[in-house]
Amino acid sequence: MGLPERALQTFCWAQKQPQLFPDDRVLASTVEVLARDHELKMPFNLEKFTSLASRGVIEAMVRGFIRGGSLRLARKVLLVAKDGKRMLDSGVYAKLILELGKHPDKQMLVVALLDELGEREDFSLSQQDCTAIMKVCIRLRKFEIVESLFNWFKQSGRDPSVVMYTTLIHSRYSENKYREALAVVWEMEASNCLIDLPAYRVVIRLFVALNDLSRAVRYFSKLKEAGFSPTYDIYRDMIKIYMISGRLAKCKEVCKEAELAGFRLDRETTSWLQFERDKRLGF
Repeated sequence: MGLPERALQTFCWAQKQPQLFPDDRVLASTVEVLARDHELKMPFNLEKFTSLASRGVIEAMVRGFIRGGSLRLARKVLLVAKDGKRMLDSGVYAKLILELGKHPDKQMLVVALLDELGEREDFSLSQQDCTAIMKVCIRLRKFEIVESLFNWFKQSGRDPSVVMYTTLIHSRYSENKYREALAVVWEMEASNCLIDLPAYRVVIRLFVALNDLSRAVRYFSKLKEAGFSPTYDIYRDMIKIYMISGRLAKCKEVCKEAELAGFRLDRETTSWLQFERDKRLGF
């Protein structure tokens, strides 16, 4: 609700209730709210604070700074905690990596945090955090880390979700490893994951890169059979592969379908179509 003053008032009230206090969860919650809303005064001696505070309180402070956009302070607390041999939860690192990954100028900080995570013996991440880090690594073109995280997750005895499979396919596609990405598609299908729209989108793009018209068409049909409406970039990919295959009639059919769905063809796509028409007419 963004009410740091009320949070502090509630904390002060809880302190006077023997059945509620002391309780680190109450303190941690208050610290997180104050940090998130920029109302938390940083202790002068941060090293002493991290040595005395519980792990839950330190992590709450970091989470609050992250949610409040104070990424520099969040990173500072992590560094001080690390120097003081205080091991914080891997999920806190994941959340900071995810936020820093949104800023191109913070790439070096992200790499440093990834290195710190990789050095930990008690490495543990939820599937959501693991997938989020994989997506950041794709933007940074750290494809080897994406592969390592996926392998670690499977070796931990858990089954990847469709989102994690899609992320790995996208990573290999981005690295131009199309055949390797295709192997992940078959693994995803064999796992009986319920394929969602982003997965169809990535897989169709992969088939276009492989110039595999029959499979692109099959997945385009499966997408609609599953009740999804194609996005514009899916229509664009289908127009492209039909055009490359010389199927101009099918190109027109997909163009008409896209326009009926409310999309307007972009200039590049219309130029492609005009070029192919002219080429076939001998112009």
